[in-house]
Amino acid sequence: MNKKKIYIKSSSDNNFTVKVPFDITLLSLIRKIPGRSWDHAAELWHIPDKKEYLDSILEGALNQKYEIFIGETDIYRSSIPLLTADECLLNLRKELIVRKYSQSTIKSYMFYNSELLRHSKKIPDGIIQEDITSFLYSTITDKSLSASTVQVVLNALKFYYGQILCRDFIYEITPPKRDKKLPVILSKNEVSLILNSITNLKHKTVIMLIYSAGLRLNEAVTIKISDIDTERGLINLKCGKGRKDRTTLLSETFSKLLKIYLEIYHPQTWLFPGQDRGSHISGRSVQHIFHQAVLNAEIEKQVTVHSLRHSFATHLLEQGIDIRYIQELLGHQSPNTTMIYTHVSKSKLRCIKSPLDI
Repeated sequence: MNKKKIYIKSSSDNNFTVKVPFDITLLSLIRKIPGRSWDHAAELWHIPDKKEYLDSILEGALNQKYEIFIGETDIYRSSIPLLTADECLLNLRKELIVRKYSQSTIKSYMFYNSELLRHSKKIPDGIIQEDITSFLYSTITDKSLSASTVQVVLNALKFYYGQILCRDFIYEITPPKRDKKLPVILSKNEVSLILNSITNLKHKTVIMLIYSAGLRLNEAVTIKISDIDTERGLINLKCGKGRKDRTTLLSETFSKLLKIYLEIYHPQTWLFPGQDRGSHISGRSVQHIFHQAVLNAEIEKQVTVHSLRHSFATHLLEQGIDIRYIQELLGHQSPNTTMIYTHVSKSKLRCIKSPLDI
């Protein structure tokens, strides 16, 4: 069908139907009409049969220089290519960028909203609560998602359908209960084994930085040389999670390794530059470095790069550092998030004797 043609036809249910190719202006106009609905099977719009609605669509089509066909049965049967997910979600991406969401959040929100459209085979305007419930059930069962990941999916859908499209049904879906799992903690000896197993200076420096300062992976890969304050013995992190600046520790041991690293590698802007000129090292590369180091150190615990941050907090707590200071160093908004480390710290438990030993 020509992209500049619109097809309008009466139907027997007090509606008229409209078939039109993807056009932002006309699509926005149709979405403002009360009672309109999208028929995915026939790939057309059902519009209440009122003169003002028809006049509005005709005026919009004429302004856009469309050829208008009314009651053309044979031509009307020709199909319109279904809008791609990217075309449908263009306004979502724009809104996320305008609100300065992180690249990782933009990526996940776009992904899960695209997956919903692919699963339901609908455009956003045709999505109903049952589509989301079906999508969540299918996604959870097929991919065995954790409760925290399901919450990310819900946040992605709520942002688009709740905040942007102003749909009410999204708030009727109850988020799942979060798994109450304790983080896996590496002992100080295990951390030493991992660091000693790394022979590449750059690799060792980035892994030691994450543990010594309790950094998130993204904070470590995007850190700049200017963020290191050697005189004050501090690291200034700009726009971490939640777009919050914070300050954390600059370890004396790490500083010695950092000095050697800077003398040999001479980085310019990013502390850990990537292979592409002007970019920083990728998070995936650091994950691979850590995974290989764990294997070389023969550590059998199921740990990730983030386990270094968990271990940093737990080891500080075991040293007797006040939980409020640890909260500041980690950049947690709520002290309740930091309190989880009180459940994995073993310093106090070791002082308790079993009744059998008394």
